[in-house]
Amino acid sequence: MLINQEEKINNNISPLMDPFGRAISYLRVSLTDRCDFRCVYCMSENMSFLPKSDVLSLEEIETICTSFINLGTKKIRLTGGEPLVRKNVLTLIKSLGSRIGSGLEELTITTNGSQLSRFSDQLYEYGVRRVNVSIDTLKPELFKKITRWGNLEKVLNGLKAATKAGLKCKINAVALKDVNEDELQNMIEWAHNEGHDFTIIETMPMGEISEDRTDQYLPLSLVRANLRKKFTLTESEYKTGGPARYVKIKETGGRLGFITPLTHNFCESCNRVRLTCTGMLYMCLGQDDSANLRKELQDGKKGIELEESIREAILRKPKGHDFEISRRASGPAVKRHMSVTGG
Repeated sequence: MLINQEEKINNNISPLMDPFGRAISYLRVSLTDRCDFRCVYCMSENMSFLPKSDVLSLEEIETICTSFINLGTKKIRLTGGEPLVRKNVLTLIKSLGSRIGSGLEELTITTNGSQLSRFSDQLYEYGVRRVNVSIDTLKPELFKKITRWGNLEKVLNGLKAATKAGLKCKINAVALKDVNEDELQNMIEWAHNEGHDFTIIETMPMGEISEDRTDQYLPLSLVRANLRKKFTLTESEYKTGGPARYVKIKETGGRLGFITPLTHNFCESCNRVRLTCTGMLYMCLGQDDSANLRKELQDGKKGIELEESIREAILRKPKGHDFEISRRASGPAVKRHMSVTGG
């Protein structure tokens, strides 16, 4: 899957702009809805995954990513499900990595860490320098309960392999009421001691799950207030291109991020769109409007034609999402699971 030199970015091309003047420079791509975990806030235990015939081929994903790079996309994050369980995924990563320095500035991955022991060396070789690893607890039994199928020791070994390979790791933890809220302080200290940044995320109302999200929901305003009893938090201007807002912790010397789609949304500075593994382009995580880029490919559109379709879709990007978690809500804010959209 080598990218033709003629497809390299035209430096004179106008960047993607949404109706509110935000430059869209960040594409998140779900490579698969499949995962080797079944996290309680993300999936039902007995998930029905998409038939493989409904999922974009790696070649189709590359074609779409190439169009985005040509339109000024600087950062691509590969997500899932669990992206590293996708067969032959390294061929796509190698090909996209070859564009770093030729339009693309960064290729990153969000993973549950289960496959890092296998792939970290090759990820670094192919241009990946940062990975986000989801770990919601350091208690093995609780980890098993939250993920249903996960093994904490395997994930921690994967982190060690990633660090040894030269990858910078950021730990993501979803704040869950009465589950891990009392452990977050210790997790932050552990992560910073290991040289990892740490980010806490509010649970998001996406897709039907067997749990009640109102029981899971823990506002990060409360988490932050509790952390201030132990730590000195100083606002930081540090940014990674994503939605996290960072503080510096005096006592650990490390960075702590907060992703707060409910208590304080990050819509005003949104620079992202998401491509699902089925080829649907969502301009907003919390809205249902989308563009079917797979159909565009099937209709023979590529190059400039595909790029024009992408431009038209970006012009429909809304100002913000409508996420809400309440007892009054009849269901999730959007029906699709995060694993399909790209977590």
